[in-house]
Amino acid sequence: MRRHRNVKIVATLGPASNDYEMIRALHEAGADVFRLNMSHGDHAEIKVRHEIIRQVEKDMDSPISILADLQGPKLRVGVFANGEEELVEGAAFRLDLDDAEGDVNRVKLPHKEIFDALEPGAHLLVNDGKIKLRVKDCGRDFADCEVIVGGTISNRKGVNVPDVTLPVAALSEKDRKDLEFVCELGVDWLALSFVQRAADVEEARALAKGRAAILSKIEKPNAVKSFDEILKVSDGIMVARGDLGVELPVHAVPPIQKQLIRKSRAAAKPVIVATQMLESMIDSPMPTRAEVSDVANAIYEGADAIMLSAESAAGSYPIEAVSTMNNVAGEVESDPTYTEIIEASRKTDGITVADGIVSAAREIAETTDVKAICCFSQSGTTALLVSRERPRVPIVAMTNQIGTARRLCLSWGTNCVVTGPVDRFKDAVLAAVSAATSLKLANKEDMVVITAGVPFNTPGSTNILRVAPCDERLIFPAEAD
Repeated sequence: MRRHRNVKIVATLGPASNDYEMIRALHEAGADVFRLNMSHGDHAEIKVRHEIIRQVEKDMDSPISILADLQGPKLRVGVFANGEEELVEGAAFRLDLDDAEGDVNRVKLPHKEIFDALEPGAHLLVNDGKIKLRVKDCGRDFADCEVIVGGTISNRKGVNVPDVTLPVAALSEKDRKDLEFVCELGVDWLALSFVQRAADVEEARALAKGRAAILSKIEKPNAVKSFDEILKVSDGIMVARGDLGVELPVHAVPPIQKQLIRKSRAAAKPVIVATQMLESMIDSPMPTRAEVSDVANAIYEGADAIMLSAESAAGSYPIEAVSTMNNVAGEVESDPTYTEIIEASRKTDGITVADGIVSAAREIAETTDVKAICCFSQSGTTALLVSRERPRVPIVAMTNQIGTARRLCLSWGTNCVVTGPVDRFKDAVLAAVSAATSLKLANKEDMVVITAGVPFNTPGSTNILRVAPCDERLIFPAEAD
């Protein structure tokens, strides 16, 4: 299914988007990737949603990517005898391992690993940062704190610890079970929460065993500090601005977003910008101007994808939210300033034969009357390199692996096509021009650029480029005679 934009749209499924009709309508409106949030819904519900997506994919003959977002460990306080208490600025408040119900002076924090890592001067944030505590003294089973920012604290509110690297695995026992379940189900991407270090990603990759690509959610200060190492071992990145905005000063998030997008693009790894993009559309059919600007800025920055969370999962206007993103993307990408920004920020992490081939393909396409770049890719690497170039002409990503086509649905500009087996370059050329014309990217009088690797079916072997006419009679004129 051809899109008239390059940035991709990720839509989260939930109670508002549970049946075939709605999921198909969301895909038709512009959703390229569907997110299954493992924090909500049991395995039976997730399985049904997965089956519906695959049915829509089959019925529309259009590859669709499925992203399973693992919950990650949840750090929460215990319960209060009165249900809630009001903490006053300057007051003392203790966190400990005592099972007794909490009061205005203390509450249980059932996470020994936090106490093992805390030091005097560290901060703890409760209830999405609405309450801020500073540690004055601590031990193996307690932390005596001063209330820096007061407010209402209630049962099982979340706790963030921004100042220290916690000895907490990114995968909880629930996550491990969920990971195995969705990998067996056949999802394309795994989004990993609570990433602090590269080892967290490597652990998930070992468990996935190649059944899904690994996307690291950057939502903690330590992940920002270790980003270069995390990026190297990840297949993709999500800029999860919600928790980042809790654990870091909110004004620090926009420049971090720009930095992460640029680095991810340079590494040819897709990057999603997420959280509160069209938050008001949960209850309103119209977004705010600020939200539209936020979506537009992520596109101007070169993100591969922009994501809807509650807007499409639980909101009253899921189709309108997807359509709004689609319309904003079309408007931004038609702006000459967008092209100037994207081309000025073009950068690669290294120079290989494959880098040279895709760079040449882009230059040829942009300086001649070529209508599309068609790239054959067994593993998806060639298509990712072409996507990194952000060419002005459409990209046709061709593969005989349905899993590769689905994963590439997350990458900027890719029109994914599943081909039959291709063993000779002649067959590749014929398949490329057929795909370009069937997608209405070119007609018989036009030319396309084709990249591939010879020998075929060898991942990472991109080494050939050809400019070919779309009229099959002109491709091999000697044979036509």
